[in-house]
This record gives sequence, structure tokens and C-alpha cells, in this order.
Amino acid sequence: MEDIVSPLKSKIETLISRYESLKEENVSLKEELSKCAHKLENRNNRINELEKQLNNLQLKEAFLGTSPDKAKAGKMVASLIREIDSCISMLGQ
Repeated sequence: MEDIVSPLKSKIETLISRYESLKEENVSLKEELSKCAHKLENRNNRINELEKQLNNLQLKEAFLGTSPDKAKAGKMVASLIREIDSCISMLGQ
């Protein structure tokens, strides 16, 4: 009987040890995932800010006449007006 119990006990102890190790690794990986998600969100926000700045600069150049493509400025203005109209209609709902 002792011959059967001893190997089982050893295997159970090994399993418990591996479980605890994996549990700690899981916590560590969750923390790392959270940090990466936060960095990604910050970078996406920065990209959005830079895209807005770029659009504003392009619009400014088009209105000041420094841009060779005046039609592009008209399209940008029309797009902005459509976006504003869309926002106004959503507010009215």
C-alpha cells in the first residue's frame, strides 16, 4: 500500500508545485498585458492627435493658398460640414 501512495503523493506535490508556478506566471502575464494595452491606447490617442493636427495644417495651407490643390480644401470643408451636420442630427434624436 505504501508503494502505491508514495509515488502518487510525489506526483501530487509536483502538480501542486507546477500549478503554483503557472498561477504566478499567469498573474505576471496579465500585468504585462494590461501595461501593453495601456501603451497601445496611449499611442492610438497620440496617432489621433497627430492626424487631427495634420488635417488642420493641410486645411490651413489650402486656405492660405500655399497648397497647390484648392479643390482639396473644398472637399475637406465639405467633409467637415457633413460631419457637423451628422453630429447635429444625432443630437436632435
